[in-house]
Amino acid sequence: MSHAFAAPTDRRTILFILCLAVLIAQVDTSVVNLAVHAIGVGLHAPLPALQWVVDGYNLSYAALLMTGGTLADLLGRRRVLQAGAAVFVLGSLLAGLAPNVAALIAARVLAGIGAALLLPASLALIRVIWADPHERAHAIGVWAGTNGAALAIGPTLGGWLIQTAGWRSVFLLIVPIGVAVWLWVPHAIPESRDVRGRGVDLPGQLFGGLFLAALAVAAIAHRLLWPAAGVALLAALLFVRAERRAGTGAMIPLPLLRNARLAVANGVAMAMTFGMYGVLFLLPLNWLRGGVLDATGAGLALLPMSLAFVALSHRSGPWSVRFGARRLMAGGMTLIAAGIAVLATTQAGSPLWRAEPGLFLTGIGMALNTGPVLATAVSAVEPARAGTASAMVNTARMIGATLGVGVLGSVFASGGGAGAGFRAAMVLAAGVVVLGAALAVVGLR
Repeated sequence: MSHAFAAPTDRRTILFILCLAVLIAQVDTSVVNLAVHAIGVGLHAPLPALQWVVDGYNLSYAALLMTGGTLADLLGRRRVLQAGAAVFVLGSLLAGLAPNVAALIAARVLAGIGAALLLPASLALIRVIWADPHERAHAIGVWAGTNGAALAIGPTLGGWLIQTAGWRSVFLLIVPIGVAVWLWVPHAIPESRDVRGRGVDLPGQLFGGLFLAALAVAAIAHRLLWPAAGVALLAALLFVRAERRAGTGAMIPLPLLRNARLAVANGVAMAMTFGMYGVLFLLPLNWLRGGVLDATGAGLALLPMSLAFVALSHRSGPWSVRFGARRLMAGGMTLIAAGIAVLATTQAGSPLWRAEPGLFLTGIGMALNTGPVLATAVSAVEPARAGTASAMVNTARMIGATLGVGVLGSVFASGGGAGAGFRAAMVLAAGVVVLGAALAVVGLR
């Protein structure tokens, strides 16, 4: 067992690198939502294929996050962080060069694998390097705030790139930044690992991945809904059986599944991303399809949400200590639901004067909620399981994102598109987020 500790000056550098690693993954995600219209036109891709461009990444990310977290604990968090950066760069490069939509989806799956190594390793490093709970809460708040910076940088820069250099440029832009992270990590971050006789749980990974894949198919492919749902149920049962047999070597040990505080954090994270990823997929797509805004304008129109997140997210750590994670999570989720409800009153995001306050409310809500959710998850377990816990909460986030894009995109399409379809999707999204707020209130008493 080894844990990493660093001087305060070194910790500032380490936190910058960890945030930069998160930034490239999140910028990529936010830019893709803005680029789907251009991708559909350029590669002649229908709506279900565009859903897979987004969910191919979300699915591989979610399916492999647990193994990524375990590998971080076993092989070394710094080593896995560097490997994740390399795989992510390769996936981004291939996406930028993709000749057709099938190749693009495959490249997005590869990038998701890289993110599955990158993200849990970075959060686990914060857990072991920042030993003091208050300092750790601040570091996690800054780390979470990087998501807001990505929301600000991604759409604005991405929109401009899509119009001036084409959609491929938004993937290629990631490559040099990712290479810089890959080169910098071994020189600045101390290594840490915690083996304790554990190994990679292959049956758990197989059945867990099958469960998530079946859920995604059920959400996107209507004709396969019931067969896919049946496969998902069977895979879930086999997963629990495999984890019970694996004991302490399980990918998700049963005691962690019974950890109430961790379960609440995962549920709230899932509800939040279900709503937000669905909004960020449908809103720019409708603006661009309807000719309301061009790519640059759509990126700028998302700024109220992202700037609110950036302005407040770094305060979520201190506020969580002062007011309690329960209040911040419940309040944040309520504001997100209110913002999405405002969007439901628009005609697929028009008029803008009505949509912008809704986006602003969602940004404030995400800023209040994200940091406490992550801090609650990693603080609910002992340091030896930091990689596993961080992977669990990020898996929950990406399950919510995968289902949000799939389910809300399908509701939008089946409801007739820009009018009733968009409204129905937003109402469903707001309802799920309200359930997340209720879970935080009841579950964190």
